[in-house]
Formats: sequence, C-alpha cells, structure tokens
Amino acid sequence: MTGALSLLLAFHFLLTFFHCSSLAAIANYNVQNLGAKPDGKTDSTKAFLSAWASACASTQTATIYVPTGRYLLGAATFSGQSCKNPAITIRIDGTLVAPSNYGAIGNSGNWIKFERVTGVSVIGGTLDGQGVELWACKNSGKNCPEGATTLAFYNSNNIIINGLSSINSQKFHILVDGCQNVKLVGMKVSAPGNSPNTDGIHVEKSTGVTILNSKIGTGDDCVSIGPGTSNLWIENVACGPGHGISIGSLGWDLQEPGVQNVTVKTVTFTGTQNGVRVKTWARPSNGFVKYVLFQHLVMVNVQNPIIVDQNYCPDHHNCPNQVSGVKISDITYQDIHGSSATEIAMKFVCSKQNPCNGITLEDVNLTYKNEPAQSSCINADGKSSGLVRPNSCLYN
Repeated sequence: MTGALSLLLAFHFLLTFFHCSSLAAIANYNVQNLGAKPDGKTDSTKAFLSAWASACASTQTATIYVPTGRYLLGAATFSGQSCKNPAITIRIDGTLVAPSNYGAIGNSGNWIKFERVTGVSVIGGTLDGQGVELWACKNSGKNCPEGATTLAFYNSNNIIINGLSSINSQKFHILVDGCQNVKLVGMKVSAPGNSPNTDGIHVEKSTGVTILNSKIGTGDDCVSIGPGTSNLWIENVACGPGHGISIGSLGWDLQEPGVQNVTVKTVTFTGTQNGVRVKTWARPSNGFVKYVLFQHLVMVNVQNPIIVDQNYCPDHHNCPNQVSGVKISDITYQDIHGSSATEIAMKFVCSKQNPCNGITLEDVNLTYKNEPAQSSCINADGKSSGLVRPNSCLYN
C-alpha cells in the first residue's frame, strides 16, 4: 500500500512539474504593460518595438499580445537578424492604426515591416492604413508621397498570417518578398474600388506561399504575382472589387526571374476589371511564365474574365512599343464559368517573338448578356477539350 501511494505521489509530482514547465516555457508580452495606449491617439510604436525586442531575446516560445482597442503605430521595422527565438506569435484582438497624416509614413515604403524573421505567426486583429486622404491626393493629380505598404515580410521563412483584416491601405495591403513557406489564411482585405495601387496581396521572389479562404476587395489586383514566384497556391478566395488575380506585370527588366508552378482554384470574381490575367511589358526580357493552373473559377460580370496581355502599358503613356521577351507556356484554364461584362471574354495577346504555347482550355463557358461571348487570339498556340464557349481561337 505504501509503495502504491509513493508511486501515485511521484506521478502527481511529475504531472505538476511538466504542467508548470510547459507554462513557464511560454513568454507573454502584453503591449499595454509596456506602455501602449488603446486610445488610437497616443503613439505606441515604442511599446510594440519593446515587446518585439523582448520576445526576440527570449529562447522560449513567445507571444506578443495586443488587447482590444485602437493603437496608433508609426512606421515600424521588426528585424529577426539577431533573434534567438524561432517561434513568436503576435495575437491581436485590437486594431493597429496608421497616423492620420499620410505624410508621416507615406515615404517610408512600408508601415509594418518584418525582415529576416523565422517562425512568426500573426493571428487576428485589424490593420487600418488610413489611406483615404492619400488616395484623394493621388486622384487629384497633385504631387503626393508614394504611400506605404501596410504589412510587409522580406526574406523571411515559415510565416503564418491567420484571420487578419487589412483596411484602407495607403498602397499594397500585404507584401511577401523573398520568403519561403508562407501561409495566409482567412484574410479580409478591403479598400474602395477607386483606391489607387491598393493591391490586396503581392507576392514576389518567394516560394511555397499559400493563400486560403480569404475575401479581398481593393482598387487594384486582389492578388498580384511578381517575378521569381514559384509554388504558389491560391484557393477559396472571393475577389471584388478590384483588378482580379494577375501574374505580373513581368518583363520590365532584361534579367528577371520567372514565375512557375502557380495554382489558382475555387475563386469567385465579382464585378472585377479582370478575372485571371497574365501581363507583361513589350520589351526585351529573359523572364517566363509556365506551369499555371486556373481551375474551378466563377466570373460574375467581369470585364476580362480570361486575359493574357503581352503589350501591357496601363496608362498608355511612354509605352515601350517593342516586343515582349517573356515566354508564356503550359497554362491550363479548367472549369471556368460565368458572365463577362464585355463581348470579348477570352483574350490572348501574345508576343510575336515568343508566341504563347501549351495553352489548354477545358470546360470553359462564359456568356455576354446571356449570349455566347467572343474570343480573340494573337500569337497563341494551344488546344481545347470539352465544352468551350466562347469558341477557342487558339491555333494548334
């Protein structure tokens, strides 16, 4: 009996020890305890940077907590170069607010910037870029700051952004540049359809990026895919208003990394300027686009549901007027249905020097005013199968 009791006591001690150890292994940093004020007026930048410095210095799993309230945050860089911590979670129950004076961050490039970080997770919360006045300045033709990207990750690995809302960004909402293994889940991105350059999520020079279960409405591309992007997966996204999901613009530089292995599936485009688009400048380049799948897409009153434009020049001003060197190949459009807001629902304007090849159309049904839409092809080679409306204009 005494032996059994001793065993029970020892087991209880071990359970208590491991429970306490696990609790002790998580370091928590509440930004309010470090001086942040939830009034939306007091500059809380120092408190956030202090929380980051403490979390980085800790070798334990760390959580930075932002309680409910509005927190004024100036331009802030969170660097991981000297971070000892491989797992930092930033849990946000409140709203981070950019300065109301757009000039305060308008020339800084980024509002909230993470650089060379590993294992960072951003969970919940809202980022308010307060871009309305800067958009008005730009739309009036005045000399204005370029504007700041709301949230940027550079040269970072193993990043998770889950349940974050971004509203009224000055410029891009989310930027992923030079990163590996990034998951963006349950994002809500919102800016008016006339807000300039407010791309929802921009990815470039990155591999292994996944965008899931998100709702994006902006004044520019819902998702834009820049040079050097590979192994990108986009699924279950609602896009609109905005310019659609775009690969490009590419080919501005002569020496430019290509885009490959991109999947875009189960996306609904509502009232957007484009559906799925590939856009390249008409100038020499060694860039390329290959191995792309557009699948299970719904178009609702979309101006250009399917478009490849290798003469891209958005303002029709100082256009290169050369020939695009970007090689486009092996793109599949599969199970795409819905309505076009223009008569030409499918448009391939490819390079004379490097015609598009390996384009596949399978089960595409797009209408214009409840009638079959039209297609237009220049220098485009491919094949079609199943029901394809409008009729394919690709040559074999």
